[in-house]
Amino acid sequence: MPVPSVLTDRLRLPVIASPMFIISNPELVIAQCKAGVVGSFPALNARPAEALDGWLTRIREELAAHDAAHPDRPSAPFAVNQIVHRSNDRLEHDLEVCVRHRVPIVITSLGARTDVYEAVHSYGGIVLHDVISDTFARKAIDKGADGLIAVAAGAGGHAGTLSPMALIQEIRRWWTGPLILSGAIATGRAVLAAQAMGADLAYIGSAFIATQEANAPPDYKAMIVDSGAEDIVYTNCFTGVHGNYLKPSIIRAGLDPATLETSDPTKMDFSKAKAWKEIWGAGQGIGAVTAVRPAAAVVEQLRREYDDALDELAGIREARRQHRTENADV
Repeated sequence: MPVPSVLTDRLRLPVIASPMFIISNPELVIAQCKAGVVGSFPALNARPAEALDGWLTRIREELAAHDAAHPDRPSAPFAVNQIVHRSNDRLEHDLEVCVRHRVPIVITSLGARTDVYEAVHSYGGIVLHDVISDTFARKAIDKGADGLIAVAAGAGGHAGTLSPMALIQEIRRWWTGPLILSGAIATGRAVLAAQAMGADLAYIGSAFIATQEANAPPDYKAMIVDSGAEDIVYTNCFTGVHGNYLKPSIIRAGLDPATLETSDPTKMDFSKAKAWKEIWGAGQGIGAVTAVRPAAAVVEQLRREYDDALDELAGIREARRQHRTENADV
């Protein structure tokens, strides 16, 4: 199954910037799309619910203006994340707004629902679904999802525990459609590695927290810059769903990362202030983040690293070809 053109034609890099609760706002999404990667945000970030219409109007208008002024370098498409879980009492409203605005890409999380997929398909949009296992991947495709986001170990926010190599290879045994990999990807070389493992695109979140446009407190951005993989804690204490969080933020909130309680996964609560305003999420790839910069600068560095990695790979292939030729003449 070919990758839809919406995920290829207008991208400068095979990357989707992941939707981050509170962090992703119109400023960040617009900057990401203008830079040439898919920008996204959770619908729940627009508060109150009525603000979602204004957010989508602004994003569409500013990207259209950019495209008119730069026909040789049009913006990438944008995506909206919908939490498909019974705790989200805004889903029906937010989905109706997305349908009205014909959002090109909808990312669904924490539940696969046929009616949601059908609503997006009604105007020609596509749906990508977050999964942490092969079992969940099969369920999503069976219900009508167009593509999968494999959320592997090390991803920021609500992440799985499987190695990206294990998760990708299991899904690729039966799924030939769009597949995106999430998990500790923060360099252009890692983007190429994701493709080498079998993914079509990479999913990058934490690297965009430390950007000027991100809706994150300065201390949060500084903590991303100053921290590394060893500073990430995996726990379900805060929402009932396992996720990766910055250890320094847990300590600053007066908690001991070594003695966190286990929460009841049947009582998920994404509205808790402490879970997101005091205790900050991040993935294991943050060791590659060394400064707070504009989102466009992050994308440009990713592109350079990706191109350099491609050149290196081409050089390795040429060296192997020459080696085989020389040995054949002996």
